[in-house]
Amino acid sequence: MAGRVAGKVALVTGGSSGIGRATAQIFAREGAKVVIADVNVEGSEETVGLIRAAGGEAVFLKTDVAQATEVEAMVKKAVETYGRLDCAFNNAGIEGALQPTIEYDVTVWDRVLSINLRGVWLCMKTEIRQMLSQGGGAIVNTASAAGLVAVPGMSAYVAAKHGVVGLTKTAALEYAKAGIRVNAVCPGGVDTPMVQRVFSSNPQFAEAAASAEPVGRLAQPAEIGEAVVWLCSDAASFVTGLPMAVDGGMVAQ
Repeated sequence: MAGRVAGKVALVTGGSSGIGRATAQIFAREGAKVVIADVNVEGSEETVGLIRAAGGEAVFLKTDVAQATEVEAMVKKAVETYGRLDCAFNNAGIEGALQPTIEYDVTVWDRVLSINLRGVWLCMKTEIRQMLSQGGGAIVNTASAAGLVAVPGMSAYVAAKHGVVGLTKTAALEYAKAGIRVNAVCPGGVDTPMVQRVFSSNPQFAEAAASAEPVGRLAQPAEIGEAVVWLCSDAASFVTGLPMAVDGGMVAQ
């Protein structure tokens, strides 16, 4: 039985760990050739190794998504390697600080917005140009439950993720007739290295995050990845402009 994205080429930013790694593995399992993009060389090469060990095909491109020239080079190299770009998962992001708004550090704010929002915008611009040239494609952006509701103490992250939701909806409308679908996943708490860093430095935040999940647990990265790959597959051919909450019911409360 053919995989859900058999024969397609998928790009995953932030693929060195967590949601990015799990999604890249699912893309490969479902038949796609995968391009991993990240600033973390060691983790990304490990992801590529895991995919190849399972019989899949993948390459790594070192990329800082906040830099326009590197994003352009990333897409160009992906197309040179595999001939086209069918699916893009714009997932690279950082957590920033946990501080009240009036205490939030300006330098940290700028970095969070640069990677989490500007980086997604730069990736979309370049990916959409390529997809227009080949007649279509599917893009999924990583937003967050924090892109749908507020999280006190995370003003930069919340602002960036709300921005990703807005960018997703706008691009979806702009390119719907061109055969390009643009959606977002909005995860709740997920057991990733990034989330564990936040929890380790803020035990009270960890307790609050766990209790905010109606299902009573954090998600596993692959549970988000399955949603991403479905959104990129032909099974979701009539889905665009959707900020999909994959959050155990968090924002339904």
